[in-house]
Amino acid sequence: MEHSFDIVSEINTQELTNAIDQTRRELSVRYDFKGINTEIKQEETQLVILTADEYKLKAVRDILESKLLKRGLDLKILGDSKNEYASGGQIRSVIPLVAGISADKAKIINKLIREQFPKIRTTVQGETIRVAGKNLDELQAVIQLLKNSDKIGIPLQFINYR
Repeated sequence: MEHSFDIVSEINTQELTNAIDQTRRELSVRYDFKGINTEIKQEETQLVILTADEYKLKAVRDILESKLLKRGLDLKILGDSKNEYASGGQIRSVIPLVAGISADKAKIINKLIREQFPKIRTTVQGETIRVAGKNLDELQAVIQLLKNSDKIGIPLQFINYR
């Protein structure tokens, strides 16, 4: 009997929205942010943080990251931020949201699996990778291999396990 699962890279947008709301609430009651205009905007493919200076920006990012972790989101969903100075002496940070498995990442994942588990078959289906094999233990080992690999650099979820 053949067993399989799918590898995807998706962002739970509801949990992301909740984490951003929690961050905004915490900033509204923090003493060091009294009277400082700080905005966090969630757009379709990025987050935009606008605040007074780099110190405040780092504090906002730390709070946001802790809220993401508490809500079970991988910090790899946050891409490399671009900081720029905005009007009024403020600083703006644009943080791309990372989702989807690109063709390059799919190649890296396939190569990792093939090197360690030659009997396991992988099939790329758009932004999803189907992994199939006869041995359940090997499939579990594939999941562990991918979770522990630092070569991939994107958040992965494992779904449709049968």
